[in-house]
Amino acid sequence: MKLSTLLTTAALFSRSAMAHYKFPSLIVDGTPTPEFKYVRFNTNNINPLLDLNSIDMRCNEGGLASGPQTETAVVQAGSTVGFTLSNSIGHIGPMLVYMAKAPGDPSNFDGDGEVWFKINEWGPDFSSGSIEWPQLGITSYSFQLPPSLPNGSYLLRIEHIGVHNAANANSAQFFLNCAQVQVTGGGNGNPGPLVAIPGLYSNEDPGIHFNNYYPPPTSYVIPGPPVWFE
Repeated sequence: MKLSTLLTTAALFSRSAMAHYKFPSLIVDGTPTPEFKYVRFNTNNINPLLDLNSIDMRCNEGGLASGPQTETAVVQAGSTVGFTLSNSIGHIGPMLVYMAKAPGDPSNFDGDGEVWFKINEWGPDFSSGSIEWPQLGITSYSFQLPPSLPNGSYLLRIEHIGVHNAANANSAQFFLNCAQVQVTGGGNGNPGPLVAIPGLYSNEDPGIHFNNYYPPPTSYVIPGPPVWFE
């Protein structure tokens, strides 16, 4: 292989890798906390998940095993929290946030079963007449917890779905992490609908098997259940 070809291939690989990311820090009271103090450590670094049927879809690779080494942050229902990113987002696609209530200590909770509910989503903007992805380039993402969220321990799951190659079947990329939180000051809300992870997405969902290019899209359906926010 010619040197120029090798250099081009290396440059493309480097740009692709730099477009990848993870969510290492929870943001509480407007301040990022130490990396992986409250966020479960993942073992695949900044690489995406591709298999929708894997239990890694819950909290990323290594995210179930690292629960006992992760501390739990105290957060107020109705407050604004968030996550930092290790690199700025370089792929088009939506942002989604899920929670799952733990029956006890969240460090021992594996998120099995229909226990997850969506509290936030952020998709593309069509106000200009064409699709725009304001998620590109951000280095953190913050959102409000539902004010009526019941008190208790939860997994808080952040996810960005890269759909830049999703015109090809089974090619969407999933970047995600889970934090452990203890909610206080909550209410009597009834979060739902509850879904299982894996199981909430299909490779043929219109927001996952998605062609961003031609013909130009005029709509986008964010995957997963409706947002619960009360």
